[in-house]
Amino acid sequence: MVNQSDAIWSLIRLLTGFEQPKKDMARIHSHRHGKSHSSRPPSLISTQWINYGQDTIESTIAKMAKEGSTPSVIGVRLRDEFGLPLTKKLINKPVTRVLKEAKAAPQVPEDLANLLTKARGLQAHLKVHKADRKNVHSLELLEAKIHRLSKYYKRKGILPQNWKYSTVVAQLA
Repeated sequence: MVNQSDAIWSLIRLLTGFEQPKKDMARIHSHRHGKSHSSRPPSLISTQWINYGQDTIESTIAKMAKEGSTPSVIGVRLRDEFGLPLTKKLINKPVTRVLKEAKAAPQVPEDLANLLTKARGLQAHLKVHKADRKNVHSLELLEAKIHRLSKYYKRKGILPQNWKYSTVVAQLA
């Protein structure tokens, strides 16, 4: 069944060429809509300034990973130090795939690892400040994000099925 507003917008788009305003997604744990984001270059039509080949870029990525850099830090360093705008467009694969091929990929995905680090810091804070109820709630929200993300990575096969994060919110309350 076609929604009436969708049918109206289809008719408006057909007659005038006017597009429906894009609805931004809300934040996870608040009801605000964010507009801030980075804009990437539309395409790589003129890349005359790039003097590096695909093998050179891949070996540089592997070397940076062996030094202990995370995938996002590798991307920032390639952009700032080497002048490479988007590695994925240049070598036709993302940085994490290059790391997997070089057997230097992290065990836990970077975004999940960052959330785990943040949760450990918050748990250490709450051990000292037991009456801090606002941060107990923040830890609950953070652990919900960890569970949601780990469920996604288990479904995609990135994390093993027996990987588990144990919550500490119940122990703090």
